[in-house]
Amino acid sequence: MKKIISVVGARPQFIKCAALSKQIRKHFTEIIIHTGQHYDYEMSKSFFDELGIPEPNYNLEIGSGKPAWQIASMMIKLEEIFEKEKPDCVIVFGDTNSTAAATIAAVKNNIKVAHIEAGLREFDKSIPEETNKLITDALCDYYFCPTPTAVSILKNMGITEHVYNVGDVMIDIIEDNFEKIKSNNSILLKNNVQEKNYVFVTCHRAANTDNIENLKQILIALNEIKYSLIFALHPRTKKIIEQNNLEYLLESPYIKVVNPLGYFDTQTLIHCAKYVITDSGGVTKEAYYHKVQGILIDKQTEWVETLNEGWNFQAGPNTKKILENIAMLGSPKAQKNCLGNGDASIKIATILNEVLKK
Repeated sequence: MKKIISVVGARPQFIKCAALSKQIRKHFTEIIIHTGQHYDYEMSKSFFDELGIPEPNYNLEIGSGKPAWQIASMMIKLEEIFEKEKPDCVIVFGDTNSTAAATIAAVKNNIKVAHIEAGLREFDKSIPEETNKLITDALCDYYFCPTPTAVSILKNMGITEHVYNVGDVMIDIIEDNFEKIKSNNSILLKNNVQEKNYVFVTCHRAANTDNIENLKQILIALNEIKYSLIFALHPRTKKIIEQNNLEYLLESPYIKVVNPLGYFDTQTLIHCAKYVITDSGGVTKEAYYHKVQGILIDKQTEWVETLNEGWNFQAGPNTKKILENIAMLGSPKAQKNCLGNGDASIKIATILNEVLKK
C-alpha cells in the first residue's frame, strides 16, 4: 500500500482528520503527525480521545511561539520525518502554521501535497491564516475544495488542474455522530439551559484578541444582550481579558463563562442554541449544518454561501452592528447544503487512490 502522512496541529484539523482518516486507511498506510501547535489538553488530546482519532505516530511538541519561529521549527522536524518515512503524499488541512510548514517541507522534498479546504480566501494578508492559505495553494498538487466559491477562486488564480469540489469534511463527522449530538442532554443540564433558550458564544481570532478595542466592542455587545449566553472562553482570550482588566465585562448575570469544551458538548450546544455569536470558521460551518443562525464577529469570512442564504450575518467586532444584526435574525427560507452532504471524506480518499496510482 502507498503511504500518506497527515499533518495536524489545531482543533479544526483534529476534527477533519477524524473524518478523513477512516477513509484514507481503506486505501493507504497512514502516518499521523501532530505538530503540537495546540498543546493544551482540552484543545488537543481530548479531541483525539473523543473522536477516536488514531494515536499520532509523531508529536513534534512545538508549542506556541512567533509565527516564523513556529513554522521554521516545524519544518526542520517534519523534514526529518519525511526523509525517514518517504510518503507518497502529505495531507494538510485548513490554514494554520502547521499547514504552511508541512506544505513547504513536503514540496522541498519532492513529495506530493493534498490540501483539504483549498481555495478559501479572506483577501487580507494581515490575517495570519490568509498567508498560510496562499502559501499552501501556491505549492500543493491536489486541491480539495469545500464550496463552489473556493473552486472559482482557484480558477481566478489560474489553478484548474486537480481541483475537486468535494464538500466540507467537518460536516462528515457531524453526520456520522448526529444522533449522539442530538441526544446529549447532559451538557444542557450542566449549564442549566433549555433548547433554543440561550446563545452560544466563542471568540478567539487574533484580529479580535490582539486588538483590545475590538475585544471590548464584542464584550460590550455581550453585556447588552439580555438573554442567557454560554461563552466558551478560549485560553488566549481569557489571558488577554485578564491582562487588560476586562473581567468586569463578563460580570453580566446573563453571561456564563465555561472552559473549552469537548467536541460533542460543543456540537450539542450549537445544535440547541437560539443562535451563535462567533469568529470561528468552524463554528460558522457547524451552526449552518445545524440550521442555527450566526452573528459573525470577524470582519471577513470564507463561508460566503452561508451569508448569501441568510444563515449568517457579518457584524465584525462592532457593538452597534452586532446588536443590529441580532435584531435582524429570522427564519431563512432554505438551506442549500452548500457545504456538501457529509461524504467529502469518501470522495477525497477515492480520488487520491486514483491519482496516486498513476
